[in-house]
Amino acid sequence: MMVMTKAQTLERFFQAFGGNDLDTALSLTTPEVTLDRSNSKGPIRGIARGHDEIRAASAELRGPIEGMTWEPKRIRLVGADFVVIETEVSIKGRCSEINVVARGGWLARFEGALIAEGILHQDFGDALLEARRRTLSTSRLYFVCEAQPNGRDPEPLLESAIRGGVDVIQMREKAPRCAEELIAFAEPFARAARDHGALFFLNDRPDLVAACDADGVHVGQDDDPVAEARAATGPATLVGLSTHSPAQFDAALTATGDSRADQLSAGPVWKTPTKQGRPAAGLELIRHAATKATGDEPWFAIGGIDAANIGEVVGAGATRAVVVRAIRDAPDPEAAARELRAALDSSASI
Repeated sequence: MMVMTKAQTLERFFQAFGGNDLDTALSLTTPEVTLDRSNSKGPIRGIARGHDEIRAASAELRGPIEGMTWEPKRIRLVGADFVVIETEVSIKGRCSEINVVARGGWLARFEGALIAEGILHQDFGDALLEARRRTLSTSRLYFVCEAQPNGRDPEPLLESAIRGGVDVIQMREKAPRCAEELIAFAEPFARAARDHGALFFLNDRPDLVAACDADGVHVGQDDDPVAEARAATGPATLVGLSTHSPAQFDAALTATGDSRADQLSAGPVWKTPTKQGRPAAGLELIRHAATKATGDEPWFAIGGIDAANIGEVVGAGATRAVVVRAIRDAPDPEAAARELRAALDSSASI
């Protein structure tokens, strides 16, 4: 028996649901599955929990309808647990015989191979952004490296890092490159993230995010402001921002609207060759960030962090970290990532 991918499972669900084959559709979901249509502009909204409520909601939806088709238009995997799909639904009224065609975006969260949650959005981009933000919110370990780490193909390194527990990868290429080179270099990063359930950020180049198939862009204090980066990349893209002092961190934390970053980094904790000329901010910045960021804001400690000192970072209050050399230069990158991830997971459970 062939095992379906998550994308295939979601497509099959909508095909079965559109064809009123509820037994098949619900066989692809957990018993406690939730379908949230609160964002619908149609007459039937609300949240259905569990198979019985979904059957009842389907019957209510189909009462005035003679026929319905549900066609997938595009689909995107986000992280390890989410799939976003744009669907086109065609409905014919039973009495009016009027055909109505509408598009929407669905976010689906999986538990194992089964759909556990579905949320309707009016737009594919809105669903995609929510999936990316929810994936980012549970991320702990973020790995940054250049396009060709130590002069080699990055894909084996990226795959090892993700297997070891990395949730986010970033291509940070500081050598002068033209746009075509950067787009080509980004291919293995995008593929590794897509195939192995990670997020992919591009450093410094909001204008190339779409061409590089990245989930987000990371900018520094001297780069484009967050609002400009978001405008250049589109509303469904994540934007990360570096902070190097308590004042910068506080300003980023209190920003609103399009100026508010989706993710912050705080550091460098220790002086690092990755940030030439940047003085170390020390553990005091981490303590400050841990005190100020009391909500769900994803922030990561960064700068000179490795297995030998991550305990100090965790002790200062960090639950997330960005690393470069600790994984890139390790004899066994997967083992190095696993050790770092274990330290961060222990901090998150405290």
